[in-house]
Amino acid sequence: MNILLLHQYFLEDDDPGGSRWNEMTKTWIEEGHTITVIAGMMHYNGHSKRDEYKNKYFVKKQQGSVIVHRTHVSEAYNSGFLGRLWGYFSFMFSSMWAGFFKVSGKFDVVVVTSPPLFVGLSGYLISRIKRIPMVFEIRDLWPESAIDTGVLTNKLIIKIAYWFEKFIYKKAKLINVLTPAFYNTLRDSKKISEDKLIMIPNAADFSLSEELQETFDRERFRKEHNLENHFVITYVGAHGIANHLEQLIDAGKVLEDTNVLFLLIGQGMEKERLKKIALEQNIQNVRFIDPVPKKEVFKYILASEMGASVLKKVDTFKTVYSNKTFDYFSCKTPILMAIDGVSKELVEMANAGTYVEPENIEEYERVIRHYLSNPSQLTREGDNGFEYAKLNFDRQVLAKKYIKLIEKII
Repeated sequence: MNILLLHQYFLEDDDPGGSRWNEMTKTWIEEGHTITVIAGMMHYNGHSKRDEYKNKYFVKKQQGSVIVHRTHVSEAYNSGFLGRLWGYFSFMFSSMWAGFFKVSGKFDVVVVTSPPLFVGLSGYLISRIKRIPMVFEIRDLWPESAIDTGVLTNKLIIKIAYWFEKFIYKKAKLINVLTPAFYNTLRDSKKISEDKLIMIPNAADFSLSEELQETFDRERFRKEHNLENHFVITYVGAHGIANHLEQLIDAGKVLEDTNVLFLLIGQGMEKERLKKIALEQNIQNVRFIDPVPKKEVFKYILASEMGASVLKKVDTFKTVYSNKTFDYFSCKTPILMAIDGVSKELVEMANAGTYVEPENIEEYERVIRHYLSNPSQLTREGDNGFEYAKLNFDRQVLAKKYIKLIEKII
């Protein structure tokens, strides 16, 4: 098949962050398919465009075997809610233009992955112009998550967003969701027919983790990065409102008498505020690290005692799987799971870590002190997570299943 993918956050080869679709497309190409991507010019945690995109609206480039059309995203993207909203709309318009006039060739299907929800309009119109079916993927329930975190409050915008969501679901030939809770919500609350619902969740990238585990010198890495003699808990991901990473700073404060060290790796709108809080409170056991490439991220995870999955305490997040959880699984790193709902159930089912009630600092302290006193539990739970993910969440296996389901609608 010749597949057109619309993904605002499709990563550059050297970008830090999650790489679900970068890895997925590699597997599809190995299966004999051709992939063309329309993507944005701004990293989801970036503050400005790369120099190669300055003063440009469209750039075509080759990333391995994938042709990527980078299109304009406003640099106001990380300047607050209105800037983020305009960033979404600017990509909606630029991706639409690229799909109409910049991307040539005949395609069999257009796959659209959200958020942002608004890219669904680009996908729908491109599917109509090119007379091909649209597959719509939901990585996060929107607008619910934006409403619950307080990002979206305007009643008119909320009403429009719900109408638009319903419209896109109706027009999609196939809808992929990433968690069982998403599936149930769409089926039961939003009345989407199961005939068009599938579930291909986030997954673990074993190719990179297994390669590193054969050659990685853990002790040397810990020494080089001043991690020796620490009980390292690493968080990898966005530093935004939804993540509410202030709870990790508070946990660090109550564990100052121990050798616990929190590493916070990533970028986002809240990062400077968080760093200021840690500095003002003179908290020495929370360390902020700028985004690093995926291979380096895995080294930090392999060098850690635990990996933290953290979100704000709101009901919508009970429906999500955290992408970083699967990275921890693949590195045999037990998980400190501060996300309720299906993520809690996932870790408990795998027996691969411990749930902590989000924002409950007393629970953070109790659970972490327990691990400090029971280090053998770390190895056992790390192995459990690896085996469970290998059986149920291997990215290559799920990518092949995904493409077979798409082939059925062509």
